[in-house]
This record gives sequence, C-alpha cells and structure tokens, in this order.
Amino acid sequence: MADMFAFLADPAAYVALITLVVMEIVLGIDNLVFISILSNKLPENRRATARRIGIGLALILRLGLLSTVAFIVQLTASIFELFGHGFSWRDLILIAGGLFLVWKATKEIHHSVDPEDHKDTIVSRAATVTMGAVILQILLLDLVFSIDSIITAVGMTNEVGIMVVAVVVAVVLMLVASGPLSRFIEANPTVVMLALGFLLMIGMTLIADGLGFHVPKGYIYAAMAFSALVEGLNILAKRKRRLDAERARTAAADTVSEAPATVPAQPHGAPPTIS
Repeated sequence: MADMFAFLADPAAYVALITLVVMEIVLGIDNLVFISILSNKLPENRRATARRIGIGLALILRLGLLSTVAFIVQLTASIFELFGHGFSWRDLILIAGGLFLVWKATKEIHHSVDPEDHKDTIVSRAATVTMGAVILQILLLDLVFSIDSIITAVGMTNEVGIMVVAVVVAVVLMLVASGPLSRFIEANPTVVMLALGFLLMIGMTLIADGLGFHVPKGYIYAAMAFSALVEGLNILAKRKRRLDAERARTAAADTVSEAPATVPAQPHGAPPTIS
C-alpha cells in the first residue's frame, strides 16, 4: 500500500495526477447526465439515496477494476476479425454500451414527444421504477465508461496510486454535483431533451469507437458545451420574458386599484340612484 502512494514524494507526479483528475471529471460528465435523468424518475424522497448508492457502488466498481488493471489492458487485444477489422473485448463492451445508450435515449425521447403513448420505457414513470433498477442501470453504464477511462489512464501513467486518487476525486465531485444537476434538469424540462440528445451522441460515439472509427473526444465535448451554452441563453431569455410579463401584470393591477371611482351619469331631472 505504501508503494502505491510513493508517487506523492515526486513533484513531477502531481502534473500527471492533475491531468488525470481533469480527464476523469470530463469523462464523468456523460455518466453524471445519465444518473441525473435516471434518478429523476424516482419519487423525490428517494432520488438522493439512489444517487448516493449508485455513485458509491460505482466508486467501488472502479477501484475494483483498477486492482485488475493488468487484465483490463489485455481487453484491447483482438479476439476475432470481421470485415478486415479486429475486435477486442473493449470494442464489444463499447458497442454494447453504445447500443444501450441509443436505445434508452430513443425510448425516452419518444415518451417525451408522445406522452399519451403508455408503452413501457426502460426509464418509465416514477410509479413503476424501482430503486434497484435505477442503481443497476447506473452500474452497468459506469462499467462501460470505467473500462474506457482506465484504458485511457494507463496510456497516461503507470502509477496505480495516481489512478486511484484521480478516480476517488472524480467520483466525489460527481456525488457533489449530482444533486444540483438533477434539480436543474427537473426545473428545466427542455434541458431533459438536450441531455437525451447528448446521450444519443455519446452512444453513437461509443459504437463508432468500438467499430474502429475513432472520434476525437474534444469534438464531442465542444459540441456539448456549445449546445449547453445556447440552451442556457434560451433559459435566461425565457426567464426575462416571464419576469417582464409579471411586472406588466403587476403594473396593470396597480393602475386599476389606483384609478378613482366613477359615479354613473344620471338622466336630467331623474332622482339620484341609491345603491
């Protein structure tokens, strides 16, 4: 155990640690969006518990995978060839995870666009979703992202201690950010559709990567950041219109309440009307 954290005495190792922490946080954004959408399908009093349990078990899963890092690296070895492309266990896991994301996101988009369709979805209404199902899906998708991130981390450093610290820091930040992100998504329904679009794009990226077509992650996250910026501007514009409408209604109500009472005009010679 002491040898694992011997890197703490080497100042140069901190550069690799910071780089790896940033990478783990960026790669964890996909997982965090998925967790937020999934947990919001539960009753409100159970959402935080589901997120904590799911992310906590995901941390244990990642640390367990790090203990078998030598085996994980071997998952990149080709096991069969098809159409001139060699497929490894990593490729198959990425393809399966990508198909899962595309299927889930498509189902949820269909349910959002056509709420009258009462067919079951993989993430259906809160009344039919169980905490166990939510946690299981969080773990399954985290397995896909964990294997990919660990293989990427191995290419950056050989120090298992650095990987462990980076994973712990990233998961703790995910746990802290999951609550505010879930509440933000719930308070802004249009963000849900945007997040589902992100999951569709990430799913297709995983499938493409598994098939040998590497898409630079920078392009993916740049597109996500631009879309999030546009949606943020839309939310601010919508909030301003709502505030302007409320101010207009308040001003109109004040004008009516301050207007002097008028006495109806009486015909000439008619006795005054007593009300």
